[in-house]
Amino acid sequence: MSEEAKNAKSIYDFTVQDTNGEDVSLEKYKGNVVLIVNIASQCGLTKNNYKKLTDLREKYGDKGLKILNFPCNQFGSQMPESDGEAMVCHLRDAKADIGDVFKKIDVNGSNAAPLYQYLKAKQTGTLGSAIKWNFTKFLVNKEGIPVNRYAPTTDPMDIAKDIEKLL
Repeated sequence: MSEEAKNAKSIYDFTVQDTNGEDVSLEKYKGNVVLIVNIASQCGLTKNNYKKLTDLREKYGDKGLKILNFPCNQFGSQMPESDGEAMVCHLRDAKADIGDVFKKIDVNGSNAAPLYQYLKAKQTGTLGSAIKWNFTKFLVNKEGIPVNRYAPTTDPMDIAKDIEKLL
């Protein structure tokens, strides 16, 4: 695990890059409930997740929910789009207004993004900490602490009751 991930007290200690390669401090999300998702464009779970994440954003975005999407190509090469304009076009074409989109990352292995190292350490899954597939979701409270982890097959709308408690 990276020193950054080991020493982090919350997600606010991380800086990530947006899809255009610009640095974004996650501190900008302070005071919001955050849902962090590793997304893919060609997964069997894509259509439902894109629709329901859009629904969540529309329903709770004005109340303080932020959805952070991290494209990942580690599972069956199901996110072939490159960062930047290709990613933006893909999401627009899919009618997926799912929140903020960041640079494509690895979520597992030695090159896993420090943010994901931190998330996995704070919220392990049923078979350990590794991310099992696309659309694993982490719910983070207003203090930047991960409070729950949801399986790829969890419908985003099934997380609504947990989001409401934190808002």
